[in-house]
Amino acid sequence: MIKSIKIGTRSSKLALYQSNLVKEKLSNLLPSLKISLVEIKTKGDKIQDRNLDRSIDKGFFVKEIQEHLLNDQIDIAVHSLKDLPVENYSDDVTSIILKRGNHSDVFLSRNKKKLSDFNHTLKIGTSSLRRKAQLLNINSDLNIDDIRGNVDTRISKMLNGEYDGLVMAAAGIERLGLKEYVTEYFDIDQMLPAPGQGAISVEIKKKNNELFEMLKNICDEETDLCTYYERSFMNELGGGCNSPIGAYSFISNNKKKITGSILSLDGKQVYKRSLEKDVSNDINIGKLLAKDLIKSGANEIIKKLTIE
Repeated sequence: MIKSIKIGTRSSKLALYQSNLVKEKLSNLLPSLKISLVEIKTKGDKIQDRNLDRSIDKGFFVKEIQEHLLNDQIDIAVHSLKDLPVENYSDDVTSIILKRGNHSDVFLSRNKKKLSDFNHTLKIGTSSLRRKAQLLNINSDLNIDDIRGNVDTRISKMLNGEYDGLVMAAAGIERLGLKEYVTEYFDIDQMLPAPGQGAISVEIKKKNNELFEMLKNICDEETDLCTYYERSFMNELGGGCNSPIGAYSFISNNKKKITGSILSLDGKQVYKRSLEKDVSNDINIGKLLAKDLIKSGANEIIKKLTIE
């Protein structure tokens, strides 16, 4: 019987919140379990002067934590699912997904202005090519600049006047109690989130059957399935964590639905479609939607992105 567990996590406030959430859920299952957090710095934490373009290493924010897991230095690795590469990292690792938080992106501004109030004289910070492309699609006159740092660091930079506005993930803002800075939430017609956004992934080694059986009790099957479709969509398009690709899947009225998009970096070209099937149909709607977009010409954007 498992008596103690070491959880590997990044040391940011958001990462620690998410890891403590996993700790709390496991403690509720087995109060006698001794659970400790092991803070691990990833390359993404160490390198703060490099923009998150498409040339960044796969696993920029997760690789070191995964290595600790494979080397048995920790028992569990906790990540924001959107940071995980869509390619299989290791055949020795499996994961469960917690119930998803808010999937949306949000707009924050220093003077409580909305995005419609912004033009080229006001600077918006984002580290995401996906967000930048969708912002430029909304308004090509926007002034968008790269920003690095954790959630609280980015907000501090905005409040200090380095940026007039920010686009960030709603889940992180809400988990850290920072909703006071939000001026608007984007719906999926305005801005599709990153595949897996708002979800937390808990990785373990496959051989750890006892721990896996325990973790299944905190897994949310609907979130697991829907984020699988989103990540399959991105993988089929040949994209990674920082590609201008958005996707959101959900289940409603016995239908599983997905909306996905891929944009050129300047936001001028957009391929975006939705698809739904009966829940009883076991087809991978993410993969199917990606193939439909490729047939309609999205492969031209993919080729350009590969060259760039």
